[in-house]
Amino acid sequence: MLNRIQSPVIYNAVDFDLQLPQLQSHTLDNGVPVHYLPLGEQDVMQVELVFYAGNWYEQKNMVAAATNFLLKNGTSTKTAFEINEHFDFYGAYLNRNCYSETATLTLHCLSKHLSVLLPVMAELVQDATMPADELAIYQQNQQQRLTVNLKKCDFVANRYIDAYLYGKQHPYGIYADAADYAAITQADVQAFYQQYYQQGHCMIMVAGKLPADVLTQLNDVFGKLPLKAGSPSIVNHTIQPAEEKKYRVVNDEAGVQGAIRMARHFPTRTHPDFKGVQILNNIFGGYFGSRLMTNIREDKGYTYGIHSYLQNNLHDSAWMISTEAGRDVCEATIAEVYKEMELLRNEPVDAEELDLVRNYMMGTLLGDLDGPFQMIARWKNYILHGLDEHYFNDSIHTIRTITPEALQTLANKYLQPNDFYELIVV
Repeated sequence: MLNRIQSPVIYNAVDFDLQLPQLQSHTLDNGVPVHYLPLGEQDVMQVELVFYAGNWYEQKNMVAAATNFLLKNGTSTKTAFEINEHFDFYGAYLNRNCYSETATLTLHCLSKHLSVLLPVMAELVQDATMPADELAIYQQNQQQRLTVNLKKCDFVANRYIDAYLYGKQHPYGIYADAADYAAITQADVQAFYQQYYQQGHCMIMVAGKLPADVLTQLNDVFGKLPLKAGSPSIVNHTIQPAEEKKYRVVNDEAGVQGAIRMARHFPTRTHPDFKGVQILNNIFGGYFGSRLMTNIREDKGYTYGIHSYLQNNLHDSAWMISTEAGRDVCEATIAEVYKEMELLRNEPVDAEELDLVRNYMMGTLLGDLDGPFQMIARWKNYILHGLDEHYFNDSIHTIRTITPEALQTLANKYLQPNDFYELIVV
């Protein structure tokens, strides 16, 4: 019986023995890799097709996103309504997303219904017709959404800061105008679909309580398709950052709030400094108890929230600081950010603060391993970056052992004001 008089034992998260479950792999007849985690108590599972079909590979702006969206909007035998009805009937959820380098088609379903759902997924990959009327609706909706969003200072700031960092023509810096959506033709999306989906480079990620014959089912459905393993031949894009580092943009003359973005280039997660800087970033602005939150939100009251993060791109990345503040205190907010950078450069982090961040990060990792879908998502990220389970173990080791002196060295290397782009949009 639970003793309600005696307090439960409190453990430090940093002492937890966290283990990332070993990923299992299989190759289909056509060479496409399947990575899977047979875990979970409930009879549910996830199947995710990951294509190298992001805007990194498009020749015309917004074609990758449009193609990905239209995957569910009609085949030669099914309308968009019939496709959605089929998945709804079996209590399944089919979603698609397009990112900078990759695009996904993701199924969540009851394990027992996999056999009637996989063939329709394959149909979308091989027989989507990209109907002209559905494309027209997509274009109209995107143009209307853009018109609304362009009135928001935070939306405009997100567009501009990436363009300053990478260049307006780079896949990480490009953004859409209404004319870009209008210029997309049915032929554009059909050509992209044929090259990057029907005959595209793909991997399959599967997790959950899997049927005993799941690999056979996947091979029967996807193993005969003209899909390829690995990533396509390298497509190089030249970064052309803006020469000016400070920008002040007036988007609304009557606006009372400003969106602040500060960012600098930073190596990807394969760089040896990345794991240490993740810890430094949490101290700086990566969680609710960070220095930026304590100073700018709790002490100064300039904002409801401010945070910093490392972008998770495959080829190039950045260290970003993001917040919205009153128009009259935007400049003061930036000044306080630089003060916090200076403190991290000049003074070692004290043991109590570092222990708090260590426990926070270990607790976050524990939450990220809560269930097979979260675990397979972490594995997908590692595979896309060319990493393995050693990266996970090395990250935990870094969290547990990094010293204040090492963090101070990283701060002096990366938290230099002259390296940061500044943007205020009001």
